[in-house]
Amino acid sequence: MRTDRSSPRLANVEAVADAILYEGYLLYPYRRSSGKNRVRWQFGVLVPPAWGAAHGLVDCGVAGSAESPWQQTECLMEAPDTATVRVRLRFLHLQRKVTERRTADGGYRPVDRIEVGDRTELSFDEAVPREYDVEASVGDLWRGHRLGLRVPGGEDVEPLVDDRGEPVGRVVRRRWPLSASVTVSATPAEAPFPLLRLGIRVENTDGSTPPDSARDDALRCCLLAAHTLATVSRGRFLSLLDPPEWAAPAARECRNVHTFPVLAGDPGTVDMVLSSPIILYDHPQIAPESPGDLHDATEIDEILSLRTLTLSDAERREARATDPRAAAILDRVEALPPEVLERLHGAVRALAPVRRDGDAGADPERPWWEPGADAGIAPETDSVLVAGTLLARGSRVRLRPRRRGTDAHDMFLNGRTARVEQVLLDVDGSRFLAVTVDDDPGAELHQWYGRLRHFRPEEVEPLAGEVTAP
Repeated sequence: MRTDRSSPRLANVEAVADAILYEGYLLYPYRRSSGKNRVRWQFGVLVPPAWGAAHGLVDCGVAGSAESPWQQTECLMEAPDTATVRVRLRFLHLQRKVTERRTADGGYRPVDRIEVGDRTELSFDEAVPREYDVEASVGDLWRGHRLGLRVPGGEDVEPLVDDRGEPVGRVVRRRWPLSASVTVSATPAEAPFPLLRLGIRVENTDGSTPPDSARDDALRCCLLAAHTLATVSRGRFLSLLDPPEWAAPAARECRNVHTFPVLAGDPGTVDMVLSSPIILYDHPQIAPESPGDLHDATEIDEILSLRTLTLSDAERREARATDPRAAAILDRVEALPPEVLERLHGAVRALAPVRRDGDAGADPERPWWEPGADAGIAPETDSVLVAGTLLARGSRVRLRPRRRGTDAHDMFLNGRTARVEQVLLDVDGSRFLAVTVDDDPGAELHQWYGRLRHFRPEEVEPLAGEVTAP
């Protein structure tokens, strides 16, 4: 079933989902001529299967920019057979914008750009958002539930006329048909309590794209930025990042290919999951200070807004001619009131006194910044005790990053060994280990530049008796 309106149950996660949908859609400086905007569609690209096989796109990674004919989500769910599961598939449908100039014989020929008065239009690829819903009871999902999708193509023509009303050209927007399927299933998971593994598999089933097509041609029949939202009534999902101890083995058995499912909605919400081609944490949120989408949710709004304001008139004209969404970004940034721009400079999420509990001679009732509270805090200390071993500069450790509340990239370093370069002391009295990773070809450069990776003491295992010289 195709839907044109958002479900109220999903309304509070749509801002995050839209940020995923348009992540990298068009990057600063939002011009077609920019090198970064010449190779597009980097996330959640589901390609025609024959084309993918011909180009070796059959890997089974987690989330990321890899292209594949399919993606798979598996997550854990507690729900009775009578509960209802709703899955929403969202993606972008490529729309090729071609500018055409009117010829003397009344026909039209494609051109790279066309100018009419103050308006300029460039040929460029746009995209149309699509949404489809699958709904079934948990009992029905035991047998699996499959929905075949057929997305029609189409063509829109916008005439361009001069000041006298004479036709001088047109903008043609073309879309090609898409074919896909969504399969939703529920199977028992091994656990001491009743637990289900919810599976969502999205496939591109297009058979019209020749295997030897160029990527630009194959993209016409691809699902772009594909991701899913799932809800369950009278049930709950378990976090895969921080599952309860009894469900941890089942969480490790979940196989996610080109997706990364996390709990969605406000903190504490357990009946919604967002499965994204981009790695996220549980309950991701858009910063309330953000004035609008800049097509790069991983960047800092203040930097992008300020840099956008530095574009020259010629650059802005090209950006507006490139894409309507680029024009909307320019309009929004140019209209930002000073107070909104000031809010982008930083925000305090929580404010409380920080004490150095346990420090000899420190008053636990006195904040560390108060005079006489022994506030001299050194940025670097000599050592820290971990699992009975004193770690200092030169100590070697095995990295065990926690799965929640840390840098997502650190998860890929799990099990790697590293050398401690510094032991750092934060203003709240907590310590961090700054390390360089073994076998990193850039380790020496990172040491010289001071670009180190930081881990808490509980995220490392000492390698007993192993110390390397500074």
